[in-house]
Amino acid sequence: MTAPVRFPRFFVTSPAPCPYLPGRSERKVFTELKGPHADSLNDALGRIGFRRSQTVAYRPSCIDCSACVSVRVVANEFQPSRTQKRTLQEHADLVTTVCRPWSTSEQFDLLQRYLAVRHPEGGMTSMDEVDFADMVEHTPVTTYVIEYREPSIDGTTPGRLVGACLTDRQCDGLSMIYSFYDPQSARQGLGNYIILDHIQRAEDMGLSYVYLGYWVEGSARMQYKVRYRPMEKLGRAGWERIDAAQHSRLIAAAAAGQDSRENVTGSKDGMPAVVKR
Repeated sequence: MTAPVRFPRFFVTSPAPCPYLPGRSERKVFTELKGPHADSLNDALGRIGFRRSQTVAYRPSCIDCSACVSVRVVANEFQPSRTQKRTLQEHADLVTTVCRPWSTSEQFDLLQRYLAVRHPEGGMTSMDEVDFADMVEHTPVTTYVIEYREPSIDGTTPGRLVGACLTDRQCDGLSMIYSFYDPQSARQGLGNYIILDHIQRAEDMGLSYVYLGYWVEGSARMQYKVRYRPMEKLGRAGWERIDAAQHSRLIAAAAAGQDSRENVTGSKDGMPAVVKR
């Protein structure tokens, strides 16, 4: 007899400059997602801190550093703050559509505008439309592109695309793989709204969590993630709730600084460059 799921083979990347903490280097451990059990493997790896990029699941494996911490919002207990309630109200007119993972030129154009303003020095700025199609379409797991559009002007033609998120459905939650939005829109807080929408969406689907990827204390670009609570972080003993008092201090520190999505260079969330085929 053979086991229904083969234990995956893991590999480690060579050290490279850390995108979050100056003067440090990073490594990643990764494995391939493939075959009929890819969803189950992705679920299991997601619960121990892995993220997906195309057909690869990866997580940091740095020498003498554990600054990258996996975080997830407890969707079924989430209570929006006054600011978050205002964000939800301001964007309540947006038309949200869950699409199959199929790239479009409209999505790519929006991504290019987003990267040019928010991540001008990141590796993804060199992506062409084929690379973007690879990022979206090369998925062995249950994946969607969730689009956010302004209301239609004539009631027939779809409204202007102002945001999108590549999202995986896992057995216990939604994993936000990559989100992007119009950085020059008159609408404020589109990035925050996309996260809030995912939290509500997860609750409506009966899913417990929204996985936000990695949070790095001390990295300004990552502090927006702590604004959602309750939140759990992955430690040596497993997932644990961030203490309410500590969480309040983190939120206050994030609010006191500049929004990490307003002044970001480099890559976002440690996402590897698109795999070239």
